[in-house]
Amino acid sequence: MQSARSSSSRLLSLARHMIRRSATNAANTGRQTAGADAGAEQTTHFGYQTVKESEKEAKVHEVFEQVAKSYDLMNDAMSMGIHRVWKDVFIERLGPTHGMRLLDMAGGTGDISFRYLKYLANQANPQQRQSHVTISDINQHMLDVGKERARQLTQLPNCSIDWKCADAEKLPFASDSFNAYTIAFGIRNCTHIDQVLSEAYRVLQPGGRFMCLEFSHLPNETMQWLYDQYSFQVIPPMGQLLAGQWQAYQYLVESIRRFPRQDQFKRMIEQAGFAHVTYENLTFGVVSIHSGFKL
Repeated sequence: MQSARSSSSRLLSLARHMIRRSATNAANTGRQTAGADAGAEQTTHFGYQTVKESEKEAKVHEVFEQVAKSYDLMNDAMSMGIHRVWKDVFIERLGPTHGMRLLDMAGGTGDISFRYLKYLANQANPQQRQSHVTISDINQHMLDVGKERARQLTQLPNCSIDWKCADAEKLPFASDSFNAYTIAFGIRNCTHIDQVLSEAYRVLQPGGRFMCLEFSHLPNETMQWLYDQYSFQVIPPMGQLLAGQWQAYQYLVESIRRFPRQDQFKRMIEQAGFAHVTYENLTFGVVSIHSGFKL
């Protein structure tokens, strides 16, 4: 009997020891996992790929470095020239006036800024008010293309132009520096869209306007399917034929699909602090114009 009780006692003691040991191991594993999670770098999307946040900027930079010289040609080919109409409408919605200070982000090749200058040139300026545009892009190659194009333009009197290589998420400009901010076909390539919007809000003066032109999503499912077929089956091969760049244009198509829908993006702009936020679909929703004010 005593032997049986002794054996039972030893078994119970051994069981308790194993439980404590398991608990200790589990706790240590949990701490190690938590530590690893805490130290792990956040990931984001690069098209349909999942990459580390620190890698995305370099990958996007490489894409636009590759396509810089053929960027305008490919825009014409991919959109059948309609991108020019979208940009004209974008500037009309902005309605530039003399005395405006515009920050054109992701504006490297100058498409938006040159339209802004042309719009001002067609307006009387009896008070000779001084206007300004800062053309900024994270990619110097895109800015170089824009500068070369600018040399072929007639300089508009009473309007100054600056060129600045800068990150939209960490702008080097003082707060309340501009009264208009535009970004066309650029924000979807940024890692932290919320930070881009926050910086846009910071550098705008009270009463300043934020405007974004970006590829979007078609509300009609059948048309969206047709658009997808064109995007994935035609655009990358076209990029290869015209620019020798399949993967770059594959990324551009994928990045469009990963961008928030119109209502989602509208909420993001509102969360950044902007008021009276609206959007307008162009070409059935292939692109949309979002607008908001800093009040």
